[in-house]
Amino acid sequence: MKFRGTLGGLNIQLDASDTPQSVAGGLAARAALLASEVTLEIDQEASLDTLDAVRGAVAAAGGHIAKVRAPRAAAPTPSPAAFPDANSGASQVTALPTASLPPVNVTSSLDNHTVVLPNSVRAGFRGEYGGSVVVLGDVNPGSELVAGGDVIVLGALRGVVHAGADGRESAIVWGRPIASAQIRIAGAVARAPEGSSLNSMKKLGTAVESEVARLLHGQIVIEASHVPR
Repeated sequence: MKFRGTLGGLNIQLDASDTPQSVAGGLAARAALLASEVTLEIDQEASLDTLDAVRGAVAAAGGHIAKVRAPRAAAPTPSPAAFPDANSGASQVTALPTASLPPVNVTSSLDNHTVVLPNSVRAGFRGEYGGSVVVLGDVNPGSELVAGGDVIVLGALRGVVHAGADGRESAIVWGRPIASAQIRIAGAVARAPEGSSLNSMKKLGTAVESEVARLLHGQIVIEASHVPR
């Protein structure tokens, strides 16, 4: 884990070797810096437990995660050949590396990469994703998330979600807790009675803060999910 101060706040960069325990220790030592706007950079990958540890530490310090992105790559240094000698007679034109990237609509990302939403999802929002989606906040009533992979919500899940929309029966829905009016996994649908949460579904284990929903013999079930601290 690396830290970098910016004019707008603090950048935290995670890599694949970071664990919830190592992250918690590093952030505890810098708690005073977390009470600001935090940009989270993820190098290659990070586990759900590690993201949850960062989110909890930042929130406890009074800060908030404003952005989640990949680390910014440094621009390549032009080779000496790109700068001909002034006396050589060669044309002094320097070719600089350029890139043209299409705009990304956060509500419709149909490739298979995992998309991270850094804030809570409000009513009226509808997002479609080809891969998994991770929400660093709540999914509020009146919103909808559709994902080809998993739907992971690090806050309360109260909106409508569809995991495994491409038919992936191994997909899961994870929330703290799961209190939706409706969830779908692959072709299975579970709806709650009018005015209540998904208490009509079979629940395994006692009531806990974190819950995971998955398909079991064609039926959506919810069970306790214990995240290491």
